[in-house]
Amino acid sequence: MVVAAPPAKAELTCDTVYSNLQPCLTYVLFGFSLPSDCCDVVKSLISTATTTADRQSACSCVKSLASRATGDELSRAAGIPGKCGANVPFDISPNVDCSKVN
Repeated sequence: MVVAAPPAKAELTCDTVYSNLQPCLTYVLFGFSLPSDCCDVVKSLISTATTTADRQSACSCVKSLASRATGDELSRAAGIPGKCGANVPFDISPNVDCSKVN
């Protein structure tokens, strides 16, 4: 008999993701200088997303935000990981396939 573990449930919720990303909001909306606390929360969020389910959940939350963003806002948001030296495991895009995030 083979017993498989049930799929992991994400611990990371959109409320958490949205709340954590608040320091980045002014930059994304208006393009002012990127605050250092934005980089801190992005890196913290990445380190908090320890399971595939968490990373896929974070991806879905960010995808939802990206789907409502203007082109300029999306461009600024997508550039944050590079400016912060953060390795986000998915594209910040309304078209990202979050089911492929590991």
